Amino acid sequence: MQGRLPTGVDRVSLEYVRHFAERSTALVRFAGLWIELSRQDSERVFEALLSPSANFNALIRWVVAKSLPRSVGQRFSEPRFLFNTGHSGLEKLQYAHRLRRSGLRPLFFVHDLIPITHPEYCRPGERGRHRTRMNMVLCTGHAVITNSAATLGELVAYARTNGLPMPPFEVALLPPAHLPLAAASPLSAPYFVILGTIEPRKNHWLLLQLWRQLIERLGETAPRLVIIGQRGWECENVVDLLERCEALKGFVIEHPNCSDTELACWLQHSRALLFPSFAEGYGMPLVEAMTLGVPAITSDLPAFREIAGNIPEYVDPLDGKRWAELVLEYSLADSPLRAAQCQRLSGFVAPTWNVHFQQIEALMERLSLAAP
Repeated sequence: MQGRLPTGVDRVSLEYVRHFAERSTALVRFAGLWIELSRQDSERVFEALLSPSANFNALIRWVVAKSLPRSVGQRFSEPRFLFNTGHSGLEKLQYAHRLRRSGLRPLFFVHDLIPITHPEYCRPGERGRHRTRMNMVLCTGHAVITNSAATLGELVAYARTNGLPMPPFEVALLPPAHLPLAAASPLSAPYFVILGTIEPRKNHWLLLQLWRQLIERLGETAPRLVIIGQRGWECENVVDLLERCEALKGFVIEHPNCSDTELACWLQHSRALLFPSFAEGYGMPLVEAMTLGVPAITSDLPAFREIAGNIPEYVDPLDGKRWAELVLEYSLADSPLRAAQCQRLSGFVAPTWNVHFQQIEALMERLSLAAP
């Protein structure tokens, strides 16, 4: 409704809508109420979410206003699963009260615990809010779905440290977006891509400093850096470099609003994906790059090794010297390191939504059989 492009978490939520829409109703939280839409209105909303149009906001306001009167004091007549796939609303203490009144059986998707484990990379106050979310998940969840064993490990450790129960769980890896193959490269010069919202933990600052040095050393022959992603929070130092550093102009290209077709084109023809994050619960850009056969130079994080094994080049996110060496090496047309990684990439098998939802359906079946 704000006109923003979907984030990685949003894309996961949309896939859950796509998979479960035919046997679900939509539940809208508005003005302290939980408003269940009719089957017909739910179908309209699900279709609009998956294929947004200019009248999206008007549709949402109309169906919510129409359903509002019968939602007051509403109780749900039968136990059903409630999917919360984006941590949405879990920081509100009344969420648990609503759950108890509803009789719904919540299945929570936990994407990461970064605001708790690395609060320095998040908005002020986010650590407390995320603790409230995770407490809600652990104390009220019928089950938990995580995107990686790394995220599950952090959640189990948090539960143990805080003396909280651990609900049944399922680790279900996330597939890449469908990215069409592109024919022509958008740039004649060699270039690298960093993909993701511009925020402190993504470590754009390191790459911009590195690129400034490369430009000083190599001049016009320096490779280009393509930044794909919307500007986020607490990223003023990166924005200052992007907007005011004259040396970077023409060498660093910012694309805040890329379609999937444009993203595929930029990614497919790059020398490598650069992924220098300090912390990640998963790593969708890594899966997308590897699915397209694009090499990756990444931070050495547990979630990345879980996804990619020994395929990428792993580097400490603070080792600027090594990042510079690998960028220079991978920019060469006949780079032996890049050729070796391309060979390793031939053995990569990407996760699929089919397998993902087979796991979720099996989890739901187990929970239904175990229910009193």
